[in-house]
Amino acid sequence: MPDSLVTLLQALLLTLGCLFFLVGTLGLFRLPDTLARIHALTKADNLGLGLIVLGLLPSVPGPATAAKILFIWLVALAASATAAHLVARTVRASDSRSDREDGA
Repeated sequence: MPDSLVTLLQALLLTLGCLFFLVGTLGLFRLPDTLARIHALTKADNLGLGLIVLGLLPSVPGPATAAKILFIWLVALAASATAAHLVARTVRASDSRSDREDGA
């Protein structure tokens, strides 16, 4: 591929990744409840980070650096999924406690 096409593709991927981060942040502020906010934030941020990683890969100096970037992406995916699960579980537990207190 010509260098200008690779540069254009990188710019497109990086821009799309930043836009997905922006959409996830807007979802965090605009959606009505915690579960919807966490869902929007994790989905959009994971996709945004993936697009940014794909945009960075063609410009890395070697395969070791590319492997590190991909590993960081996988760790971030696992961490965001785990954090979202813990927040959702806490919200559901507090909702069920408040339901029991209201019914008593």
